[in-house]
Amino acid sequence: MTQRSIFANLVRSEDGAFSTAYGPFVLQSALQPIFRLTSDHKLEIDALEGLVRVSRGEEPVSPGEFFRLVSPADIADVDSISRTIHILNTGRLNRARARIFVKFHPGLFRTPSEMRQEVERIKLAAHEAGFGPERIVCEISEKSGAADDIVVAFTEQMRAIGFQVAIDDYGAGDSDLARLKRIRPHYAKFDASWVRDFLDNSAGFALLRVIVRQMLDDAIEPIFEGLEETWQVDLCKELGVPLIQGYALARPELAPTTFNETFPESLLMTGPTAQIEPSASSAYAAPLQPHHTRNSSARPVRAFGRRQSAGD
Repeated sequence: MTQRSIFANLVRSEDGAFSTAYGPFVLQSALQPIFRLTSDHKLEIDALEGLVRVSRGEEPVSPGEFFRLVSPADIADVDSISRTIHILNTGRLNRARARIFVKFHPGLFRTPSEMRQEVERIKLAAHEAGFGPERIVCEISEKSGAADDIVVAFTEQMRAIGFQVAIDDYGAGDSDLARLKRIRPHYAKFDASWVRDFLDNSAGFALLRVIVRQMLDDAIEPIFEGLEETWQVDLCKELGVPLIQGYALARPELAPTTFNETFPESLLMTGPTAQIEPSASSAYAAPLQPHHTRNSSARPVRAFGRRQSAGD
């Protein structure tokens, strides 16, 4: 796959959502809110995380299974176009402040020129989405296996451009605060299973309190994800965790999502127990449909944000 071919496969459907294809696979964006706990204990959407949803024919395919089937020569391009559709679909929400978290794998960039090329792709997508660079959060997993010096260099480069950086899966593997200080990310997303285990016992809760306070003192905002119960949300409030995410608050939804209706940007929620019904575009909806069975008005585009008629 070449850079040209993967961007030629970008599709904008009748509802405005962007998707793409790789061989027989359809890739769509699911977005999940990350909520900020305000000083008066209210909640508002601070950011959205981009999650790829894959289907083949009428069958959903897990992202892990899909990426194992991608040719090694195409991994970087598929990874790139996944970020692109997340950014474009977040832009379609027309929210003035929400950031978009997109996953990065620094090891995929073998040369500085490849990194520069990817940065230009992101800048173009962000421009078409109406975003400044500060609304793009590059998320690097602690499980990625990238060496510290690669992660530090990547973070410094993203900061210089104006992007923000998040370390994902903090608490997994060899995570430690000293390493985090060296990398200097804007955010640290805690490993979901680690958080749930530590919230569930007094010793773990006390340790989380210390870690959260230390991160905030170092200008790193912690994010607790994978929250599935309202009591976990309540404990996060007690800990002073500023950013939280999980099914107890909102499930991922396929773009274009219902979040503008459910969580209007100008309205702060008063607590985590608001009734949130899974929509038809949620992660648990019916299997995704491939391009050839979609509404015939879905149109391939060769430039971000511009529709092209089927006859062009």
